[in-house]
Amino acid sequence: MKKAVSFPIGNFVEFRIKMLNWAQPFNIFCWLDNSQYHFESPAFECLLAVGCKRKIETAAGKTFESLKQFCEVDKEWIFGHLGYDLKNETEQLRSLNFDGVNFPDCHFFVPEMVLQLNESGLTVYCEENAEEIFEAIESRDSTIEQKRSAPLSIKNRISPQDYASIVKKLQQHILRGDCYEVNFCQEFFAEDAIIDPLSVYCSLITLSPNPFAALYKLNGRFCICASPERYFKIAGGKIYAQPIKGTAKRNLESHELDELSRQQLLSSEKEKTENVMIVDLVRNDLSRVCKQGTVRVEELFGIYSFPQVHQMISTISGELENNTDWIDVVKATFPMGSMTGAPKKRVMEIIERYEHTKRGLFSGAIGYVNPQGDADFNVVIRSVLYNTANKYISFQAGSAITFYSDAEEEYQECLLKAATMKQVLEQG
Repeated sequence: MKKAVSFPIGNFVEFRIKMLNWAQPFNIFCWLDNSQYHFESPAFECLLAVGCKRKIETAAGKTFESLKQFCEVDKEWIFGHLGYDLKNETEQLRSLNFDGVNFPDCHFFVPEMVLQLNESGLTVYCEENAEEIFEAIESRDSTIEQKRSAPLSIKNRISPQDYASIVKKLQQHILRGDCYEVNFCQEFFAEDAIIDPLSVYCSLITLSPNPFAALYKLNGRFCICASPERYFKIAGGKIYAQPIKGTAKRNLESHELDELSRQQLLSSEKEKTENVMIVDLVRNDLSRVCKQGTVRVEELFGIYSFPQVHQMISTISGELENNTDWIDVVKATFPMGSMTGAPKKRVMEIIERYEHTKRGLFSGAIGYVNPQGDADFNVVIRSVLYNTANKYISFQAGSAITFYSDAEEEYQECLLKAATMKQVLEQG
């Protein structure tokens, strides 16, 4: 059982970088950073899990049964990810598209050490030698070595013309009554790419700090994540979900124009209609695992401002049924509605038909569960996925297609969401 030992720190910003530098040699680590946002009073500014005592890695099929067995061994911290293609288990679907990064559908690990950083200090959870761990981190460099690589040539998997054609086909599905809304995504990619994931992460977070950021390493595969979206949080038997649906570009050169963009998002009937569809879907999902009558909308159409965009976020909560754990929640709600559309199963069949690549870890989730059973998972968006073995880089962006969508506007929304990742990668 891990013991908690706390240490005071001096400069929070410098110590945070020391922790990142210290973690790099480990084959498996998970770094979670809320970028000093304070959604639902987080218990930490940064959380780092390193090393691997034991792990589980599965393909969709019997993942949830295996996860239950894995977690029953002991009550430990666990960290890891859920890939989008777990939909093949939750909804009996299949995936045949190309995947250049090849994260497993599910991977969780019990770390050797967990480090929780706040502005006032560091808490080390380990079985022994907490002082040695702290001293090793203190000895690391407090700057990030900027390892420059050759500028990358980022390619679009779908041309603007093909994108417009696909949107028309999706709208025909909507007209026929197959679905109401489709979250359609496209891939941007680079081949023969050599990057330093830590440098890319720090550049991305500098340009686009977001509350559910992550740097996740799994044996040569990386997720470099600047996500603004929470999938769900469990705390003391209560669950919160915070889907994002609604995006507007910021104008940082003019406060007046920026505020106008924010107000236009808040008053957009199209965006609010999309948001309500997903809120209803999430409420329905949560009702499967929550006590009757406890699922409620805490906030509808909240507008939150991030460095590049304003986002419309709603918050739904509920009280979990007795003897319901985080695995039951995932089984009932995955994939998250904000990344599929409605109705969920039919939309995912349509997505598989029209998207050109597997989503893999994109639009899945990364997060942790603590020994008390509390959990927090993000939605993997605004994220660069990288496989060091085949030198393949992938990042995806999407938007919600409805019958009233304009293909050019939706395409531009994808470019807006992808812009910071493209900028960081192309600058070398």
